[in-house]
Amino acid sequence: MSTIGGTGGENDSKEEWNEIEWSEDALSIIENIEEQSYQMHPSIKQEEGDGGEGSFAAEFYRCGTEWSCLSPAAEVVEPSHSRNLKQANLWQMWGQNKPSSLSSPPPQKKLKLSQFCSQAASSSPKHNRPRSCPFYKRIPDTGFSVDAFRYGPIPGCSAYFLTHFHYDHYGGLTKGWSHGPVYCTPLTARLLTICLSLNSLYIHPLELDKEYVIQGVKVTLLEANHCPGAALLHFRLPTGICYLHTGDFRASKLMQAYPLLANNRVNVLYLDTTYCNPKYKFPSKEDVLSYVVRVTKSSLKKQPKTLVVVGAYSIGKESVYLAISKALGVKIYANNSRRRTLKSFGWPDLSTNLCTQATDTCLHVLPISSLRYETLKDYLKNHANQYAAVLAFRPTGWTYSEGLGRELDLIKPSTRGNITIYGVPYSEHSSFTELREFVEFLKPDKIIPTVNVGNPDNRDKMQSYFREWLKG
Repeated sequence: MSTIGGTGGENDSKEEWNEIEWSEDALSIIENIEEQSYQMHPSIKQEEGDGGEGSFAAEFYRCGTEWSCLSPAAEVVEPSHSRNLKQANLWQMWGQNKPSSLSSPPPQKKLKLSQFCSQAASSSPKHNRPRSCPFYKRIPDTGFSVDAFRYGPIPGCSAYFLTHFHYDHYGGLTKGWSHGPVYCTPLTARLLTICLSLNSLYIHPLELDKEYVIQGVKVTLLEANHCPGAALLHFRLPTGICYLHTGDFRASKLMQAYPLLANNRVNVLYLDTTYCNPKYKFPSKEDVLSYVVRVTKSSLKKQPKTLVVVGAYSIGKESVYLAISKALGVKIYANNSRRRTLKSFGWPDLSTNLCTQATDTCLHVLPISSLRYETLKDYLKNHANQYAAVLAFRPTGWTYSEGLGRELDLIKPSTRGNITIYGVPYSEHSSFTELREFVEFLKPDKIIPTVNVGNPDNRDKMQSYFREWLKG
């Protein structure tokens, strides 16, 4: 065990957000709108003697999405009766009756991102008020926050934890960061240095599966099965209260063998609820990879001069193009920036299979946002002397449909001329079934959803699922 001091210098999904290089102006517009779109309902009263802050339940029900304006959390778990807590609706859990007049905001017309930002810019003042850290990004009775870098220096926060290197989680971290130490996995730490030039004095890498004591709290990072370097965060307070923050993760049977999870009760689970909807029961990663390889081989057999393209985020989806590379025995081409990032992983089977020249291989990796007909058509023109067609894979859980089920052979690609695009349900987030199995295994006293919490109906549905999963 190591001891570390605390000093140091719907469906615009989380996966979709990572495609876009957000400007500070765009983020500011969206954050302001999110904060104002779900205000405290007038019937929610502040509790007496709470120092003027709203209650934990009231704060939850006034929250929007990740950029909500919420006060720091009140105490979540009382040690004296933590073992007897049951998952009720959120109002009951935190000592209030749900106001009958609280309802969802009226439905709004869906806009494309460009339209949304354009309209927002004309109606939302930039930085009209300071943003407060949402309660579900704070660990109660500690000085810890999780993935909360957008809010400036957070009052009472002396340690900032980063679950993984996706922009919707590290946003706010810049070269000039000086608000406090940042704790993360070694791989994520390397990316902070390489990609953001973060001052190394503030970066504190923590190895997976090793217990550290930080400001009196036992902290252990566990493999999250998300993107490279992603971690679950396990916190055990001196009182014995235990919190598990999943960040983004894909639950698997292997997690049930983690000694820390198998042998210790979790009192409060902060859960990645990206796909907390019964319609999302997509296939396993392994099945999707086998399908991608099968389709690739079949396409190359029909047209040997096919350029194979895999869409990916800045990090994530590496297993898709690695599977194709190994199956075909070919190298992987990516631009210089991506190669630099991939080499920082320290994965020999990946580093040794990268090449610097696009003409040296038929397997290319492009930003997932580039997988559009016109973009791919132009890309093919640049390689017309070598290739006659493009076969592209867009790997994301949002391509999944209920009609598909687990029958991957029912997937119908989009084809236009010599450009074929397959949307394949390769997700690095948990499916609904996997969420249920994880919760039933863990049996936490409370569950706090961290994704898709901006709508009251969504929250109520998720809480009904949680109560069902925790029965018995």
